[in-house]
Amino acid sequence: MRLVGDPDAVAAARKVLEQLYGNIEGGDPVKARDVRQAVRMVSEHPDVDFDKVYEDVLAGVGSRRRITAKNLSQRQYIDLMRGRDVVMSVGPAGTGKTYLAMAVAIASLNRHEVSRVVLTRPAVEAGERLGFLPGSMAEKVNPYLRPLYDALNDMMPMEQAGRLIERGVIEVAPLAFMRGRTLNDSFVILDEAQNTTSEQMKMFLTRLGQDSRAVITGDVTQIDLPKGTRSGLVEALEVLRGVEGIGVQRFSDKDVVRHPLVQQIVVAYERWGRRGSSSDSNGE
Repeated sequence: MRLVGDPDAVAAARKVLEQLYGNIEGGDPVKARDVRQAVRMVSEHPDVDFDKVYEDVLAGVGSRRRITAKNLSQRQYIDLMRGRDVVMSVGPAGTGKTYLAMAVAIASLNRHEVSRVVLTRPAVEAGERLGFLPGSMAEKVNPYLRPLYDALNDMMPMEQAGRLIERGVIEVAPLAFMRGRTLNDSFVILDEAQNTTSEQMKMFLTRLGQDSRAVITGDVTQIDLPKGTRSGLVEALEVLRGVEGIGVQRFSDKDVVRHPLVQQIVVAYERWGRRGSSSDSNGE
């Protein structure tokens, strides 16, 4: 392949091509979104270290697949989770917030940095209606925990995940089950945290025991709480600002790594939201 153009642009294109060819030689498929993300990274940060960005999160821990960052924001997020005891990750759907948190948690478990992994999320939509649904409590809340099971099964054989869950090494439970507990030597992930109340968020944060870490993920544009109820995640971002040991990773629509249309959908909704806010402020 011959590259012609401005020397800086040629150097950037060469860097992208060499990295993507390296990915292919390593057995990783390269999709159109990977090309776009690589070009964006080099355009914004010409000195970007691709080897660092694409480092396998689960390297050497017996994972069924390679899991790497897709952009610089995800790389920063992974580094934050490795270096801070509490990390809050905020951004739109499709930016890898929960998936990468689970990958880092499983890596920490397999490296014996923690003795168990706890995955939890609020079952907001069920609310008071749980008591009227058929089946056991586990059966009632299972649909709300399904995304966590799906991501877990993507990182290890289903049989292995099942054994670890049976032994309590990996626990998947609704947030309400966390009350009154102290979680020692654990990696705890709170998913969909935008749907926690202020009381629930404080309860969760105070569950952390010795040698534990927590990752809190959420999208503050998709709050399902009753009107007038403030999101615990929104409040925590304000209350804990500047607290040493707590890291915050913010993702934007540019960091979406799902189907290309997801990024456009996120942007369209943000544009519509600003339009609605403008109309309200003008009294329309």
